[in-house]
Amino acid sequence: MADLENFRTSVRSWLEEKAPKGLRGKMGDLLSVYQGGTKTPPPYPESKAWLEMMADKGWTVPSWPKEFGGGGLDKQEAKILNEELTRLKLPPPLTGFGITMIGPTLLQYGTEEQKIKYLPKIVQGEIRWCQGYSEPNAGSDLANIQTKAVVDGDDYLLNGQKIWTSGGDMADWIFMLIRTDPGVKKQIGITFLLVDLRTKGIEIRPIKLISGASIFCEVFFEDVRVPQKNILGRVNGGWEVAKALLGHERTSIASLGSRSVTGKAENPVEAAARKYIGLDQGRLADEVIRNRMAQIQMDESCFQLTVQRNSDNIKAGHRPGPESSIFKVYGTELNQRRQELLLSILGPECLGWDGEGFEKDELELCRTWLRSRGNTIEGGTSEIQLNIIAKQVLGLPDK
Repeated sequence: MADLENFRTSVRSWLEEKAPKGLRGKMGDLLSVYQGGTKTPPPYPESKAWLEMMADKGWTVPSWPKEFGGGGLDKQEAKILNEELTRLKLPPPLTGFGITMIGPTLLQYGTEEQKIKYLPKIVQGEIRWCQGYSEPNAGSDLANIQTKAVVDGDDYLLNGQKIWTSGGDMADWIFMLIRTDPGVKKQIGITFLLVDLRTKGIEIRPIKLISGASIFCEVFFEDVRVPQKNILGRVNGGWEVAKALLGHERTSIASLGSRSVTGKAENPVEAAARKYIGLDQGRLADEVIRNRMAQIQMDESCFQLTVQRNSDNIKAGHRPGPESSIFKVYGTELNQRRQELLLSILGPECLGWDGEGFEKDELELCRTWLRSRGNTIEGGTSEIQLNIIAKQVLGLPDK
């Protein structure tokens, strides 16, 4: 216990001295999110320095092994670091698929050479990754992918298309599923591949969404040459790797349901209710909205504690299994409920798209509400997740 207290004192002292003053209080601020890479500018002037100093200590991924650039912290130490970051309301120095998805999968399936090549660059934020799973005819039926790879010497020649690729236009590398054997059962003939997006023959086109954003892309591959040594796992064994990575992805997406710390005196739902509905004798004037707010706050608190327990288990070495589908379903549907509640609170003020008569926050909330509709589709639809829960968690029969 004394060692942990000494560790806390050391962390607190270091953060008080080193953490940029301009980033304190920015935890939960979406504008503070930094995913690194060569194409993404730092959100704030201090963001790059914050990333570098934290990466030097391995604290961008504090529980990863030191030999690959991580912090080597145990479960309790990592929790203390997170508590001290929260105390100063500091944003994470680095986020993205490198940390939440491909990094943990490399630790599980990567060769020693692959770990040495990729993991330190992920820790340092030198590479930003995107995910190449979905295709026009392979969404919920992911095993139906048709992007094919043919052996040509020491390389693969890659042809096909990926779609709904989050941040594809801002990424440096893509981890993807390819068809390496069309003559066997769909799941068996799939291989997991790491591809440099600077390779000749790759074209990336952003997709504009109903919210007005373009966070998704189409990615086209035409005779793209990729070294066979970029396979993660084994040839035709990509389905196993893909499922392991999906466990990390779904756990990450589930965090949408956890109320973030914004550093404000009250959370966004409470602030909106006070502004647009008002109080009556110290209580929110609308009883129905008041009850909905109370229910969501209780659900958020319970879910946040459950997600934290799961996160602690992952940091202690537990790998996400099919239970991650539970977090994904509940977290995304809870976020949609929160957005619907905000819509009810603001009423017509939440339905503006542009022009006069609407405040900036109202226009942003409209887009956020529209964007939330995709939460229960991306990363595997709620229907798919419920099937996984039924079969692999509850052990229910197919019929």
